[in-house]
This record gives sequence, C-alpha cells and structure tokens, in this order.
Amino acid sequence: MDALYTAVATATHGRDGRAVSSDGRIDLQLAPPVELGGNGQGTNPEQLFAAGYAACFGSALGLVGRQAKVDVTDAAVTAEVGIGKQGEGFGLKVTLRVELPDGLDEATGRKLVESAHQVCPYSNATRGNIEVDLVIE
Repeated sequence: MDALYTAVATATHGRDGRAVSSDGRIDLQLAPPVELGGNGQGTNPEQLFAAGYAACFGSALGLVGRQAKVDVTDAAVTAEVGIGKQGEGFGLKVTLRVELPDGLDEATGRKLVESAHQVCPYSNATRGNIEVDLVIE
C-alpha cells in the first residue's frame, strides 16, 4: 500500500503520560481510567481509538451513501471500545452504534452500514483480530 497520508504521534510514559502529534494539534495528558486503577485525570488509549474509529466509520458511511445516492449526512456513529483480560494479556472489543437519518428504511440502512464496514480502514485493520459488533439505532 502506498500511504496517502501518515499521522505521527509520540506517547511518553505509557498510559500515565502524554501523547503529542507531530503537528502539535494533539497534546493530551494520558491517565488510566478509574476502572483500571487510574485517577481518570486524562484521556486514555481506548477513548482515542473510539474517537478515531467513530470518525473513520462515519466517513466510510458517507462514502458508500454517496455511491448509493443515499443521503446519510445526518448519521452519527458512536464507538464503544472495551478492554479486558484475554489470555495472558489484554484484548479489545468494539461496538459501533450507528444512528441513521430519519426516513431511511432498515434494509437500505443495514446494507450501507455493512458496506461501510468493508470500506473503513479501522474495520479492515481490526477484522479477524477483535470482535466488532454493528448496531443500527
């Protein structure tokens, strides 16, 4: 694959540190959530992954919507990223909740969401590696 764009970010001190993008647009204090024993006084990798996946999936949905000549500009995507023990380490699971525009029939909406799941780079990166559930609301 020839990359059309490469994002660059550096994290120091792991989950209890700082993440900064090379262009300075992201400069975040990191902290584990309270549920994982942290103080919750910063963002965490799962939140960042959820935000990126939701945005990327929304763009993929817009692309397949335009190709099908269906207006999905008012759609909203919420990504829920869970982390838990998996074998000797940890694993992730994702639920993508897609709120489609009013008036879009269920069959068309389902087809567009499933097509977006085939196009989205995050979906392609996670396919076969983590559980991703698609929920249409």
